[in-house]
Amino acid sequence: MAQPGFWDKQQEAQGTVEKLRGLKKLVEPFFACRQSLEDLSQFVDMVDENQPDAIPELEKEAGVLEKQVEHLEFQRLLSDPLDAASAILSINAGAGGTESCDWAAMLYRMYTRWSEQNGYGVELVDWLSGEEAGVKNMTMIVKGPYAFGYLKAESGVHRLVRISPFDANKRRHTSFASVDVIPEVDDIPDIEIKEAEIKIDTYRAGGAGGQHVNKTESAVRITHIPTGLMAQCQNERSQFQNKQVALKILKARLYEKRRREQNEELKSRYGEKKEIAWGSQIRSYVFHPYSMVKDLRTDVETSNVQAVMDGDLEMFMQAYLKMSAARKHNA
Repeated sequence: MAQPGFWDKQQEAQGTVEKLRGLKKLVEPFFACRQSLEDLSQFVDMVDENQPDAIPELEKEAGVLEKQVEHLEFQRLLSDPLDAASAILSINAGAGGTESCDWAAMLYRMYTRWSEQNGYGVELVDWLSGEEAGVKNMTMIVKGPYAFGYLKAESGVHRLVRISPFDANKRRHTSFASVDVIPEVDDIPDIEIKEAEIKIDTYRAGGAGGQHVNKTESAVRITHIPTGLMAQCQNERSQFQNKQVALKILKARLYEKRRREQNEELKSRYGEKKEIAWGSQIRSYVFHPYSMVKDLRTDVETSNVQAVMDGDLEMFMQAYLKMSAARKHNA
């Protein structure tokens, strides 16, 4: 990066920087763990049986090392080549009108909090507000190394049970929203989008909270006619920029569609009977009559609903990745 002319080609330079960030995120925890082990070994050598007061400090340092080792073991689960990519995350409100739109907005907040807490950038690409509250559908890109590796655990239908704040009679309501996560893949040479196969519509942008409202039709929606897949972007300032982002998302969705079809073919060929498919309910969030969030795939649950809604998703992601790794091992 210090070489003359490195930043002359901004896109290539940015790609190199992202690769460097990914490598650092992979190797730095290992070096930190090794350093902690060396520090602990030196500490043990310095302590003798006549220093009982040092035992609690030793236990504390050992606990830190244990957590670092657990993190390394967890990171080893992110072995798929696409795990290192950024993630394109979409949320769609289910049937239920305002209730489901509000639930979709709550999920958007939850994933934004998780992203911020874990050092990821968030770029809001598209947002369609609900008629009264919340959001009907939205798409954001979570930028950073291994964002997809972690967030792929979130694909599926999320169910909410609560006393509705929109119901004057304070009745209990059940709401659904679907989450779809695909990798942001910049270079997919074998996925070609032909102009004759796409339909491009333009419209006026209107972002979350009324932000980025344009007087010109700069927002772009692209439909891939053969598959019906669609991508749209209204975040950028020009129609050309929005078209480029929408094309990138559409290409990623076409690639993911093909990848999923190939996985389904392999599973049917080798007789796998259990499948956690896109569109199935994966997690329940119960606010009333008791507090609980439970992942229906792994049976991991917690009563601390507020912490989960504030972005504490690590336990669910880890359990899902461990389950997936075990299935691959036993296949």
